[in-house]
Amino acid sequence: MHGATVGPFGPPPDNPAPPRVPAPEHPLWQPTTALVRAGAVIAACLLIGIVFGRPDLIVIAAPFVIGTGIALARRPRRPVTARLRIEEDGLAEGAPLAATVTVTNDDDTPISTTVHALVPRWIGLRHGAGRYIDHIGPGESTGIRLHGTVRRWGTHVVGPVKVSALACDGLLRSPAHVLDPVSVRVYPIADPFDSRQPLPGANGMSGIHRSRRPGDGGELAEVRQFRAGDRLRRIDWRVSLRQRQLHVNATLSERDADVLVIMDVLHEAGESGGIGGDTTVIDATVRAAAAITEHYTHQGDRVRIVEFGPRMRRLRAGSGRRHYRAALDWLLDTRVVPGNATSGERLIRAATRERAALIVMLTPLLDERSTQALATLARTGHKLITVDTLGSRVLPPPRGVWTPLATRLWRLERANTIGRLRELGVGVEPWAGPGSLDLMLADIARVARAPKVVR
Repeated sequence: MHGATVGPFGPPPDNPAPPRVPAPEHPLWQPTTALVRAGAVIAACLLIGIVFGRPDLIVIAAPFVIGTGIALARRPRRPVTARLRIEEDGLAEGAPLAATVTVTNDDDTPISTTVHALVPRWIGLRHGAGRYIDHIGPGESTGIRLHGTVRRWGTHVVGPVKVSALACDGLLRSPAHVLDPVSVRVYPIADPFDSRQPLPGANGMSGIHRSRRPGDGGELAEVRQFRAGDRLRRIDWRVSLRQRQLHVNATLSERDADVLVIMDVLHEAGESGGIGGDTTVIDATVRAAAAITEHYTHQGDRVRIVEFGPRMRRLRAGSGRRHYRAALDWLLDTRVVPGNATSGERLIRAATRERAALIVMLTPLLDERSTQALATLARTGHKLITVDTLGSRVLPPPRGVWTPLATRLWRLERANTIGRLRELGVGVEPWAGPGSLDLMLADIARVARAPKVVR
């Protein structure tokens, strides 16, 4: 036992297991087709020259041997590193997109890098089709910029990006380094919209809409006798001198309103052309919802958005620029999902949970369930207006000689449906930008001011 080392678990075994040899790693640099071709030419010339005694072939192979040796004298030992970065997230439709692929050469050998970026159809690159090449010196880095334009709203993905490098005059290449894709949010451009009509039934705390409740405001309600607690600046001195008693001007309070926007996403129709092109039903719905939300949130009203579809998504009520930005993020996930649509009863419950001063339903009127939901909302006494998002340029694809006649019959049936809704008091108008809702809002205000007949 002299000289034997005893460990804490006893003496070592007589036949210790051989050390585990790690598996060979994937080579960082691999031969290219050019190197294989050069090696084949050299081997063929040398073999034929030696076998058949042709020294001329050996002389022909000499430049290939010398050139390949000189090129491979300084082989790179380290791979390149790359990183993809989007310079700005949260763009608008039609805005320029700038992405940068930064490639770094940590070796002391110059290389040439190639970048292949995959982009969706809604991002048009300014130069090329996503393939770029650049030369990088020893210990340097380069930034390959991908410039383009986003033509449609939504969450788009830039990538994956394949980055590879060539060294030794193109005789060696590195395995493709795939960069993870990066998403970029593209917000819909809100169509210009402005409405001068006040909303009846405003029941908030403070705002710009005239309510029926007395309070501090700019709309004169009546001139009445002075009461305890009235402000002195409200005294109407002309009436007070004439009546020999103090009289004050009573005003109506100004409050904010609750606006509910219902988006019909049961069907999609048309072909989208992006910003400045043709619009689909979903395009018109999302852009109109963004415009309506922007208008009412910026003037202090509370806006809720509900999807009429299988998912029945909801956006809580809010106001101000922060809520408008949250609404834009929420609208990016709007899409048509296959499945059974939610019943109109759930939509009615969502509308009546918090009594809205105005309900705006964006619908193409392509489904009977949408029409039934509108009729139910109108019969329950809600202040409702409907925005037609179908558009006049959306037509069914031609399938035969009977397609024009079938389209005409479908148009007539749809016009009858709109007429029946108007008989129920539901205003239906196409989206036309500024003032689109003024006529329907004026009708609602006129009905709200009309005297009620009690039986």
